[in-house]
Amino acid sequence: MKKTIVLFFALALSTAAFAAKAPTHHSIRAESMGNAHVAVVDDKEAIYFNYAGLSQINRLGNYEKRPEQGYYPRNYFDMRLNLGGAGPFESYISTYQDAKDLQKLYNRVNKAAEETGLSQTNLLLDTLAAHPELVHTLNSYDHKAISMKLKMDAELALHNFGGAIWVDGNVAPYIDAGLVLPYLTIDTFYVDAVMQGGIAYDFTNEFSLGIGIKGAKRQKVEMIVMDIANYETINDTLQDRFDDAEKHIFDTKTISVGMDFGTLWQATREVRLGLSLRDVYFKELAGDKITPNLTMGVNYSPRFFNVNTAYARKFNIACDYADAFDSDRNYKIMHHFNFGLEIEQVLLAWPGLNNQLRALSGRLAAGFKGGYPTAGAGVEILHVLTLEFATWAEERGYYTGQDEERIYMGQISLGF
Repeated sequence: MKKTIVLFFALALSTAAFAAKAPTHHSIRAESMGNAHVAVVDDKEAIYFNYAGLSQINRLGNYEKRPEQGYYPRNYFDMRLNLGGAGPFESYISTYQDAKDLQKLYNRVNKAAEETGLSQTNLLLDTLAAHPELVHTLNSYDHKAISMKLKMDAELALHNFGGAIWVDGNVAPYIDAGLVLPYLTIDTFYVDAVMQGGIAYDFTNEFSLGIGIKGAKRQKVEMIVMDIANYETINDTLQDRFDDAEKHIFDTKTISVGMDFGTLWQATREVRLGLSLRDVYFKELAGDKITPNLTMGVNYSPRFFNVNTAYARKFNIACDYADAFDSDRNYKIMHHFNFGLEIEQVLLAWPGLNNQLRALSGRLAAGFKGGYPTAGAGVEILHVLTLEFATWAEERGYYTGQDEERIYMGQISLGF
């Protein structure tokens, strides 16, 4: 039982490693609109994208004191607990179907071997030679990574101050079908835990700067191969690595400290510009040298779309040039460009309270992240419970458009 619990823990709270990749917080709102968010940052997402955006909290919607901001729903503070999960569900379905087809194939071969007394291996090879379409199914099933992601966040953002504690875990095993004994392989998986906080300072009503500090810890495990023959050995290995992770979980020597910087300029009533330099770590994170993330962007909010009454409406159009220092994927033409738009509408409210008590509001968003379309939706109930969904794609190949993996994420949030 103990070994089973260890195996479940290792698979549930782990992530496939990408060298030099900083811990990544997946914001449902931002991912929905193509992750173009460095100049939007008008709520708690400023913690992750641009600390200068903390200056927007309790400013938006206060038209008498901040007319340069235009009409927006007013937000006094953000305090949320989030739980979410994600995965490439299309890959789950296709892999399940491939597995069923292969199971039927093995069953037919086994039955034929029992009836004829011939070798199962020879019968399988003869069947594959006679039916090349089965080879295609076998190849599509072979080495297909099935990633699973889990995220947990605790967030608090006030005017000019914000902080968060969050965990990002993901595991991406793949199956090698084999001709005799299929086995499961996990190249590398890890769990990122991050604690961060920062402040913003308003130099003028139009210009603000932000700075933050973070501590990150990464636990990762190298390649593991699992099959029926070495199940006990794998359990012993997982037990050893679990004990090692538990032993070092509070070891401060393995925590990497970094800083984030940002600036925000309200150029006009409708146009806001943002620039952020994030993930400036002072030492390697679990052996990975992290490349800082430099992102610049613009947000346009048409005045005629925005309403600041009880039935408030907010509309944003954004564009980012993201992760400018990442040269590993410069051959992917659209990798650095993110575009998106969103509309948020209060659907049920008590007029006269000016959004202090919103019974029901909704958000729709769409965009392009790295050349692939994104979309999302969210519903907020009584300003306490929020249900959100987003989809985006990640490029697994060598150039944009070669090998798309579409991710679907859902999240539930509680707070104010």
